[in-house]
Amino acid sequence: MVIPLTTLTVTTSVPVQAKEPSIYSHMATAQPIWAKHGMVSSQEALATQAGVEILKQGGNAVDAAVAVGFSLAVTLPRAGNIGGGGFMLVHLANPKKTIAIDYREMAPSSAHRNIFIGDDGEPVKKLSREHGLAIGVPGTVMGMELALEKYGTMTMKQVTQAAIDMAQNGIEVTPDLQSSLAGLKRRIAQWPSSAEIFYKADGSNYQAGEILKQPELAHSLGLIAKSGSKGFYQGETAEKIVAAIGAAGGIMTLDDLKNYKVIEREPVVGDYRGYQVVSMPPPSSGGIHIIEMLNMLEAYPIDKLGHNTAATLHLMTEAMKRAYADRSEYLGDPDFYDVPVKALISKDYAKQLAKQISADKATPSSEIKPGKLAPYESDQTTHYSVVDKWGNAVSNTYTLNFSYGSGLVAKGTGILLNNEMDDFSAKPGTPNGYGLVGGEANAVEANKRPLSSMSPTIVMKDGKPYIVTGSPGGSRIITTTMQIIMNVIDHNLNIAEATYAPRVHHQWLPDLLRVEHTLNQDTQTILKAKGHEVKVNNAIGSTQSIMVSEQGIFGASDPRRAGSQTLGY
Repeated sequence: MVIPLTTLTVTTSVPVQAKEPSIYSHMATAQPIWAKHGMVSSQEALATQAGVEILKQGGNAVDAAVAVGFSLAVTLPRAGNIGGGGFMLVHLANPKKTIAIDYREMAPSSAHRNIFIGDDGEPVKKLSREHGLAIGVPGTVMGMELALEKYGTMTMKQVTQAAIDMAQNGIEVTPDLQSSLAGLKRRIAQWPSSAEIFYKADGSNYQAGEILKQPELAHSLGLIAKSGSKGFYQGETAEKIVAAIGAAGGIMTLDDLKNYKVIEREPVVGDYRGYQVVSMPPPSSGGIHIIEMLNMLEAYPIDKLGHNTAATLHLMTEAMKRAYADRSEYLGDPDFYDVPVKALISKDYAKQLAKQISADKATPSSEIKPGKLAPYESDQTTHYSVVDKWGNAVSNTYTLNFSYGSGLVAKGTGILLNNEMDDFSAKPGTPNGYGLVGGEANAVEANKRPLSSMSPTIVMKDGKPYIVTGSPGGSRIITTTMQIIMNVIDHNLNIAEATYAPRVHHQWLPDLLRVEHTLNQDTQTILKAKGHEVKVNNAIGSTQSIMVSEQGIFGASDPRRAGSQTLGY
């Protein structure tokens, strides 16, 4: 049975009244962190504290966000970085404006379509993952600098000081850091320059509670503090990066670094039940598909169907499949490919897609749009959110791609280098390292930016930031971010409840509905009866979210990853 859209369309022109949480609610099953003035939510406690310290010193949300970004390069080396790239969404309270900063990595100028193809005509995985060819031109340092110079109030020296101090004096190894370094020793220790930083002189692992010092990284950060992005893209650091990449078989040149550019883009903007959803445009696919899925789901009375019921999750899954099918075909770097943004986020298009959804029966992915697969991306990205006392907000997601990127530290710099070239479609129509299938729009090309799922997002209410959120999780970022938004707007959950709730994910191909083990067994059984192939899998995402209300600022770090912290003042 297909539910007629006419009977289910919600026709509200004002925001649905998601209940403003009081500071202490006896109904709540999880309590968020509360603050009066400002807040930082990140995946690592020391970095969060560095950001809050900047806010206390009078810095704005951008100053704090840049401080967090540099600090995470020291304290969360698997994803925090200066050798990678990402996306930052900046909302300025005055003037009321939101800017999307694209500091995604770029392919070197001599990269070409068949760079990762072997003699047999198939992609060679090692070349795009653990090799000099895997490394894209990093964007993080220039992205942070642009944000700071245009929208911040402090100097580079001020916002990098905490990171420099932590790298120089050392940080205490957390159980989380110990575990990740031990677990990925093969990939990291294959590079002597990396092994000498992240493992002891005798080759043994660091244990929780021991001190990890990174003096070379402190030096590299010091050059940035002194000379800004020129201290990274030119001179000593640049020469060492190019030498290391060349020794590993790569093709990046000094000119590739010198010519890197950050791009400010117009965010993609949608409307969901009267709230404005502002997110990242291409080469991120995140914003478009969050809005596309919400547009499909707006036709249904999700609040009445209930939170995480089989009826609601079925509709969400069907929307996910259709959005990810579109992702595989239409998304790429907009500077190289004409992405049909307006068409994909139009309400009329969503209505056409929603008409295909049956309320009782799963549509097999093969019937939606067969053939062109979409790649799994690494979940080793990291997200953080910042809000200040003036109403400015920053949502930032950045990454090295795989955990610790390529694993290669450029000798003498302490800088881990990304393996972001793996996010291109090495051979259009075949899955990448994350099972996502990419099309021609995401083929390798010189100076092009690979497609990403990173989705820093700000939901606005009455023109002001209401929810600031985002997540790591590769292809699962988009569905995770959508679930946070729906949990608050449709189901009136506070930001902690919205964060802790079980999650699901479907990416069209493979035709699997991935669910967390905490999802109710009866619900799973009903979903299977509707025709979904349900698979209990690893935890999904690691959101760092802030919600602004009349009662103050509320925040929550995802309990799915150890070591994160939300803190305000």
